[in-house]
Amino acid sequence: MKNIHIGFLIKMRVSELNIDTKRIINFFKNKYTEEQILEQYEKKSIDSNDLLKWSKLLEYDFFRIYSQHIILFAPLSKEINKDSKKDSKLPQFKKNIYTIEIIEFVLDIYKNENKTIQEISKEYNIPKNTIRNWINKYL
Repeated sequence: MKNIHIGFLIKMRVSELNIDTKRIINFFKNKYTEEQILEQYEKKSIDSNDLLKWSKLLEYDFFRIYSQHIILFAPLSKEINKDSKKDSKLPQFKKNIYTIEIIEFVLDIYKNENKTIQEISKEYNIPKNTIRNWINKYL
């Protein structure tokens, strides 16, 4: 999750679903040739509109990979000016959504890397109580 190579992940999903390249070309309305599709698999990042189309075609939310990355490796600062949030026209998210993959990742660190709850909380900005609840529920 730390280093995202979206082209590789798309290629993996295409392979899992055994989708023919011609179907992909048709889905993208001939925007890409077969060679260009293969080139997309080599790209570390791709255009967000194309990623949206890949997500629809492959029935997988590739954007969530980035959301999980942000939750784990770039958590929101507690020092953000609250007045600037009020003025923003962008949607405001009240709390992080922790997926089962994130929970498993954190529990794996706790179990196998012998990090303390406090260390994990500080590094990933996850409340200590949340981590304790996960340990009680899943371990």
